[in-house]
Amino acid sequence: MADLKLAFFASKRPEAQQALPLLAARYGNVPEEEADVVVALGGDGAQLDTLRRRFSDGKPVYGMNLGTIGFLMNEYKADGLVERIDAAERASLAPLRMFAVDIHGTEHRALAINEVSLLRQTSQSARLRIAVDTRVRMDELVCDGIMVATPAGSTAYNLSAHGPILPIGANLLALTPVSAFRPRRWRGALLRHDARVDIEILAPDRRPVSASADNQEVRDIVRVSVESDLTRRLTLLFDPGHALDERILNEQFAY
Repeated sequence: MADLKLAFFASKRPEAQQALPLLAARYGNVPEEEADVVVALGGDGAQLDTLRRRFSDGKPVYGMNLGTIGFLMNEYKADGLVERIDAAERASLAPLRMFAVDIHGTEHRALAINEVSLLRQTSQSARLRIAVDTRVRMDELVCDGIMVATPAGSTAYNLSAHGPILPIGANLLALTPVSAFRPRRWRGALLRHDARVDIEILAPDRRPVSASADNQEVRDIVRVSVESDLTRRLTLLFDPGHALDERILNEQFAY
């Protein structure tokens, strides 16, 4: 598609900033609202920043890795970019919707692509009550925190907390504790993609807890609700053989 209109976004990394004018001169660079595809340059952070701006328009995003891990990115190559995008495989994601209330009664809303995580703010453990679809499943979890992760986010913070890796098409969410102290043997749960998770913070004045939708943090919360926003879809583009499903499968067999 020779007339494909591209918009480039580069992270602050020097490598991404150096690549931006070279690619723009070669392929053109229109504003994101006029583009057919948005190309993110950098690491996974650049990809997530670009995807967050796609909540309203759903335009596909093709990332090229000029960062560190780049799990959500393709290999960086300046040549044949339009042809690569034309041949790319698509991965469709639904973000998580977080609704939180803090100790002052202020309501906070945010969307997350990877996970919604709750973490203790002090040296004292968090004490949480967990309900799934309005039914209390755990009266008290004593821990450093807990998260609800999407399949795309299951290989990020969720994996480092020993949570399960989820294939993109699994229609599941991972509910994963962070350093659970009591019950010590609880390792989390797999939930339907349309489940709603309600978490109440017990003794929030003495054991304060923060909530984050990816990198959007709210402190001193008293309760949080998390569920998939199935009205929004994000589209990631991957080179053939390098799709997100394949990388998730590779991660499950890594040793």
